[in-house]
Amino acid sequence: MSLDSVTQSVDDAVSGFFEPIAKWLGEVVFYAVPVGGTDLPLIVAWLVVAGLVFTGWFGFVQLRKFRLAVDVVRGKYDEKGSAGEVNHFQALTAAVSGTVGLGNIAGVAVAVSIGGPGATFWMILCGLLGMATKFVEVTLGVKYREVHADGTVSGGPMHYLPKGLTERFGKNGRTLGKVLAVLASFMILFFGLFGGNLFQVNQSYAQLVSVTGGEDGALGSSAGALFFGILVAAVVGVVLLGGIRSIANATSRLVPAMAGIYIVACLVVILVNVTAVPDAVVSIVEGAFNPEGVAGGVLGALIIGFKRAAFSNEAGLGSAPIAHSAVKTKHPASEGLVALLEPFIDTVVICTMTALTIVIANPASWGEARAGEDIGGVTITSDAFETVLPWFPYILTVAVLLFAISTVLTWGYYGLKAWTYLFGRSRFSEITYKVVYTVFAVAGSLLTLQTLIDLADAVLFSLAVINIIGLYLLAPVVKRELNTFLEFVRTRKAGGSADGDDDDQESVKTTV
Repeated sequence: MSLDSVTQSVDDAVSGFFEPIAKWLGEVVFYAVPVGGTDLPLIVAWLVVAGLVFTGWFGFVQLRKFRLAVDVVRGKYDEKGSAGEVNHFQALTAAVSGTVGLGNIAGVAVAVSIGGPGATFWMILCGLLGMATKFVEVTLGVKYREVHADGTVSGGPMHYLPKGLTERFGKNGRTLGKVLAVLASFMILFFGLFGGNLFQVNQSYAQLVSVTGGEDGALGSSAGALFFGILVAAVVGVVLLGGIRSIANATSRLVPAMAGIYIVACLVVILVNVTAVPDAVVSIVEGAFNPEGVAGGVLGALIIGFKRAAFSNEAGLGSAPIAHSAVKTKHPASEGLVALLEPFIDTVVICTMTALTIVIANPASWGEARAGEDIGGVTITSDAFETVLPWFPYILTVAVLLFAISTVLTWGYYGLKAWTYLFGRSRFSEITYKVVYTVFAVAGSLLTLQTLIDLADAVLFSLAVINIIGLYLLAPVVKRELNTFLEFVRTRKAGGSADGDDDDQESVKTTV
């Protein structure tokens, strides 16, 4: 029996078993209600409302403290002797690598095809709101992290939900927190294996095959797929063995490289078509408030833009606090401020650059997709670049590979923290997880398992329901931590050891 027939049999068997489960859970988690002629997924509304609430609660912290956040990333307020494993920049790049991926390339193309150019405007707005949510969850992640005897750190919703709820509500909070922590761990682990690992490897392999001759090319055979899977697994396994320090070192190089390559390519297309920029901007703004050919009109464009942004930056899902919790700091809110840069980079910058490139280049495939043709998002984005850079599919392949590997690495770490919370931190437990994770990387190039990937998406977004309830209940804690850090900043400035603007010296009124 050939390898192809074996993998097809596995795909069919898994799909047959899990398809009813995936369909049911997807219908529950992504349940949509008709609004103004289009459908609004309630989970998207849940994430957007959280962004609005936290933006108001913390007085537009993402705008007022943006400069301070940049200063913290630069190491301006570092303190010697702080517990943790990585610096602020490394923690940021590790977390960004978990969100920046194929969704920024393919997902955005789908959004502007369905929602028109106007979806870009709402995508940016949702990204700005998500910055506040990310600030809250990451501050809690660092506040309630667990620093182990060997200096390593564990954090995330599986830690701040039980500890924070116990601290605020006593015995009742402890019981609820423990139940939520186990559920959160399972959800993160499941998505890590299938969405953060298998899907990324599968899609990057597909892109690599497409530029190397397709199924008749050097990598088009099952043997080529196996070779690619083993190669990725080897890289991931070696880095994963080194823990968060190793992952942070890798992502601190990969993230700037992949973002730089991609943004430069976008700028090339934009500059070549610079005369079309004003019209493109006008079409984005007008399309946001007066879209043509979009189901649901303005609401349709808004929903599609919000959906793409929410799915892209993962603000409120509870995943990013795991990476950020490893930071070296004595002030949890300092890393919360760093984290609010994450949706800005992922959604406001990279997603917007993709959308603007497509709108300006206006490739034929985009027009066909808007007319109802079933065209893949990667194809539309690639065609947009190809209008100026005929060789760009090769560059896109490099970017996709960098995106995929960095995402696999970061989700490997997320999954490890969920695994050790559930099964303990013994050496045997950790090695078992790392072996399982690397095997999944190999399987990613051979198997599609689309049903399990759909199930993983539903599982991860169900975590947002649990996580955001916890964020609401613990928001007063975050406000106190922000006060503490701002007082530290004010003191540093008064002592002449740091420079900054007067805005950063203000205090936030605390009410519990």
